[in-house]
Amino acid sequence: MSGGKGVCLVAGVGDGLGSAIARAFAAEGYAVCMTRRARHLDALEALAAEIRAASGTAHAYGVDARAEDEVVALFETIERDVGPLEVMVFNIGANVRFGIRETTARVFTKVWEMACFAGFLAGREAAKAMAPRGRGTIIFTGATASVRGRDGFAAFAAAKHGLRAVAQSMARELGPLGIHVAHTVIDGAVDGVFIRGNRDDVDALLAEDRILRPGDIAASYVALARQPRSAWTHELDLRPWSETW
Repeated sequence: MSGGKGVCLVAGVGDGLGSAIARAFAAEGYAVCMTRRARHLDALEALAAEIRAASGTAHAYGVDARAEDEVVALFETIERDVGPLEVMVFNIGANVRFGIRETTARVFTKVWEMACFAGFLAGREAAKAMAPRGRGTIIFTGATASVRGRDGFAAFAAAKHGLRAVAQSMARELGPLGIHVAHTVIDGAVDGVFIRGNRDDVDALLAEDRILRPGDIAASYVALARQPRSAWTHELDLRPWSETW
């Protein structure tokens, strides 16, 4: 069953930011529900076991976030079997780089489905669960591409711009119902397997705080969920001190 503060669902939990967000909310006393594609469920179950070993509550679900029936069923399962949803974090990225002439319709559509459409589905179902109770926090993870296009990132920027628009629309609609909707702009590289596989200077950058630490980002997400409604943040940008912007 749920922890003392209810349930936090983190949609899109990989090795970096998603895992840090799950750990942070579990440490706050939430029952954490985590999703990833079914083929990665073993890794997600291992994270859930780690959180439980640290006296937290965690559940892992293999879900295709683009499949409406799977998303609807997920929220029904959480509300029925775990507890009331108090926080939902949508953390699916889909960052790919293709020149515009090499971007196929399949690539563009898949990126949009993962980074925008899936966010709409998760946000809609979270709103359905939270609205009758008049409370809850919904956080969407954005990126630099949410506010600025760049060469090679037409598909990603279009999807992230769309997700930002979904978040803004939801904030205006759901705020009066007591639901806090926030969008974060993660502006910079985030430590994790992906960035370490592409650079060999990550440890040096971390030593000088020139790269985003997942745990520090997660702490900001927890702070968003704690905010009193007299001073809600809708958009929060996070970047290392040395990042140019």
